[in-house]
Amino acid sequence: MVKISKRMKKITAQCDTAKTYSIKDAVAALKELPHTKFDESVELAVDLDIDPKQSDQLVRAQVVLPHGTGKKIRIVVLCRGETEKIAKEAGADYAGADEIIQKISGGWTDFDVAIATPEMMRDLAKLGKILGPRGLMPNPKSGTVTNDVAKAIKESKAGKVEFKTDKQSGIRLSVGKISFTAEQLTENITTVTHALLAARPASVKGHFVKNVFISTTMGPGLKVSI
Repeated sequence: MVKISKRMKKITAQCDTAKTYSIKDAVAALKELPHTKFDESVELAVDLDIDPKQSDQLVRAQVVLPHGTGKKIRIVVLCRGETEKIAKEAGADYAGADEIIQKISGGWTDFDVAIATPEMMRDLAKLGKILGPRGLMPNPKSGTVTNDVAKAIKESKAGKVEFKTDKQSGIRLSVGKISFTAEQLTENITTVTHALLAARPASVKGHFVKNVFISTTMGPGLKVSI
């Protein structure tokens, strides 16, 4: 028999998972629940009414969260020459070319964002199988392939996140920490939902968003209306 913890019993008694909340009310409800000892992430999960097999219905966009994600973003910049110095001065945790490529080829992925100059992309082709599945491959569409590495670093440090649909037509991303104020979380979530609606493909007719839930790392999912 599975033993239910005291924390989970309190959560079950306090929140109504069958209810549909406004973003503001859902955040308030999550803030009031008992939490674990660590600072849990707040996650946004969206189910879209699209056909993931149709390339013209896939959703992919970037947005800068007003209050960041609450995580320390580790950035690697793949570049050569003077750009390496510019990247380090702009706040990159790692910057370079051949040595870093060799480390990644060996399985090293101890970073959250990879930025590359256009000239490096030919060298990075062989890293696709390592970086691609982890969502770390630099991409011009996400602004991570650029000659202006200082700007890309600044945006990533400020809380720029990318979201895209998965094979189940869903989008999942972190929108902050439970230690954020209710106002900060509400603003972050609202910013993402506005960006999501703006990214609606023209080929999608009728309903676009099926369900939206927010939750903490170890907490229940609360359904919200956007």
